[in-house]
Amino acid sequence: MKMLSLEQELKGNAYPGRGIVIGKTKDGKKAAIAYFIMGRSENSRNRVFVEDGEGIRTQAFDPSKLSNPSLIIYAPVRVLGNKTIVTNGDQTDTIYDLMDKQQTFEQALRTREFEPDAPNYTPRISGILHIENGTYNYAMSILKSSDGNPDACDRFTFAYSNPVAGEGHFIHTYMGDGNPLPSFEGEPKRVEIPDDMEEFANLVWTSLNDDNKVSLFIRYIDIQTGKYETKIFNKNK
Repeated sequence: MKMLSLEQELKGNAYPGRGIVIGKTKDGKKAAIAYFIMGRSENSRNRVFVEDGEGIRTQAFDPSKLSNPSLIIYAPVRVLGNKTIVTNGDQTDTIYDLMDKQQTFEQALRTREFEPDAPNYTPRISGILHIENGTYNYAMSILKSSDGNPDACDRFTFAYSNPVAGEGHFIHTYMGDGNPLPSFEGEPKRVEIPDDMEEFANLVWTSLNDDNKVSLFIRYIDIQTGKYETKIFNKNK
């Protein structure tokens, strides 16, 4: 697969929706995560990321303007032992709860489908990172309607063992803006992951459409120690 420029992928799409990037830094020492949310409506834009334990959750920036918490208030990131879960919805909790009961990432997601937001039927995108004894692997998933048909759910899982240093994969909800919004197609895109977390965070944040971007979460995890650094950007301040 051709290596793509994450900057150009983001700048060339005014509305990728919500996106997940997972990979490994060029020096091979850290696992990298990016998760961003965007919004077109006042309700979607009225959000911030806040830290919640080892993870994060979305929160209304102005509670008085929150018209419908469904599908927009959730925990995008949770940590279960040596596993970090990142998703675009409340399936984070499904994965956490069922993996805590010894089910797999895929088994947990078989209990869920795309979002019930007709006519978009927004895909549920999810990722999981497993870091143990200096080893690292990750997987990504997308649950989507069958070409807009809500009677059928297409399920795809992509697993990456011993990820290549300096590389990651990017998956997002929409191919671009539209009505209805066109769902992501294909496998996660291969992109570069730099060593510098600040550089990576600034690249993603500045490349997202200024009108539509809402929040960004970045985390780098040391593969040997499990220690991590986190950075959060919120448009609402």
